[in-house]
Amino acid sequence: MTEYIQLAKSISLEAYGIKDSISHYQLTADKLHDLTIKKGQGTEASTGALAVNTGEFTGRSPLDRFIVKDHITRDIVWWGDINIPFDPDAFDKLYDKMVSYLSGKEVFVRDCIACADDNYRTNIRVINEYPWSNLFVYNMFIRPDSDELNGFEPDWLVINAPEFKADPEIDGTRQHNFAILNFAKKIAIVGGTGYTGEIKKGIFSALNLILPVFKNTLPMHCSANVGKQGDTAIFFGLSGTGKTTLSTDPNRSLIGDDEHGWTEENTIFNFEGGCYAKVIDLSRESEPEIYDAIKRGAILENVIMDNNHLVDYKDSSITQNTRVSYPLYHIDNIQQPSIGRNPKNIFFLTADAFGVLPPISKLTPGQAAYHFISGYTAKVAGTEEGIIEPVPSFSACFGAPFMPLHPTKYAEMLSRKMKEAGVNVWLINTGWTGGPYGVGNRIKLKYTRAMITAAMNGDLDEVSYETYHTHSVFGLLQPRKCPGVPDEVLSSRRTWNNDKGYYKAAYKLSETFRENFKKFEAYASDEILSGAPNLR
Repeated sequence: MTEYIQLAKSISLEAYGIKDSISHYQLTADKLHDLTIKKGQGTEASTGALAVNTGEFTGRSPLDRFIVKDHITRDIVWWGDINIPFDPDAFDKLYDKMVSYLSGKEVFVRDCIACADDNYRTNIRVINEYPWSNLFVYNMFIRPDSDELNGFEPDWLVINAPEFKADPEIDGTRQHNFAILNFAKKIAIVGGTGYTGEIKKGIFSALNLILPVFKNTLPMHCSANVGKQGDTAIFFGLSGTGKTTLSTDPNRSLIGDDEHGWTEENTIFNFEGGCYAKVIDLSRESEPEIYDAIKRGAILENVIMDNNHLVDYKDSSITQNTRVSYPLYHIDNIQQPSIGRNPKNIFFLTADAFGVLPPISKLTPGQAAYHFISGYTAKVAGTEEGIIEPVPSFSACFGAPFMPLHPTKYAEMLSRKMKEAGVNVWLINTGWTGGPYGVGNRIKLKYTRAMITAAMNGDLDEVSYETYHTHSVFGLLQPRKCPGVPDEVLSSRRTWNNDKGYYKAAYKLSETFRENFKKFEAYASDEILSGAPNLR
């Protein structure tokens, strides 16, 4: 450990209440990798990537995410099961306990940036208990150069201590783990969990309030890329729908894979400096760019390796949510800086396990707003305990757990920007065809890629009775032909060979859409309500 102390620049943390700590400031990725292995907290995979186990939590814990209810947040946050209020005094006491816990310990400090557009730049200082958590921060946020570090003043502070556990009866948390945002003090604290996604999603949640309220900029849970002609495409989608996979395209430059802002100047900018991709069932054949990004500097989470340290990407014995984080520069074809202009196409990705929705359809503005607010996908058997058949899942704005404002606020901003920019909006089903999960098959990735390419090339622009069919239940415009895709694949009904079974499933799904949307109806315009599916 001595060599790392000598190589690391130290930084005083007493201003934050952390006293007598051994603070490693701005360690390189290589040093953090090696130190993690030396401490016995990780191993090196055959590719050179660092493999770690995040412990008790292998994913986010939404019910343990809180926002301090104060003069800033009281009247603008959409309080409820997603945005759970936390008392300001309870936050102060928990913060004091947390920094007292870290006092006298070895910690890892990193200054970094969120938002690639300098007009929206947010400086962040992160204090981590683990070296590999600090490597995650290095990967996922924008890395300032030496000039930018001179006189660096953080706008937000993040303190992350996986081994510090709250006492719910005393501290006001639900259980021992927590992730809490304090907008008045510009502090995020994450404790009791080693899952690194809580760190990045904390800052994303903060920006999801700051940008629309104070900057008139739309934050989006999406990936984005840009073509050779400068046209930007945006991909919204929940975990498992293909957001990272489909935006990582060898023929287009990647802007980012998860979190972006859409400005009044009609630019799209990445919040991050890296990617955090699912790796369950990963293969070089299906996702070569992601597969090849898993090398030294990357962090694999909760994967299983053999005695030769070869990763078995099909093994979900720890979790279905196996992940890799890597810096953007691990991908060859990236946009630098991570900013795009001229947005032309928006894709809403859903993995419909009921086999009902068309593989591609074109949306009207009303339908686009309706499906954006709905944020539909489906959970399938095995992804969560107790799920034995497909279950509809709705997450407003394709990212409800990270959205402090009411979903219609984001939908209204998106609708306005879509109209001003004249973008095409498409609904892409990356789920099942030929029947529901367990009967049909997952739509082939090569067909999905072909449909998205055709949409971006303008091959599907002509809309007429001859070129499009209107779905009788969901009212969606389905193209009858698409280059590189068999005609029968474009009609979900035709793939079933069972019209009665298909329509029964379609109307059942439409009812779940309608039921889910009831909580938004009072806030939605007539145009948005017109985008709803038909009932039986």
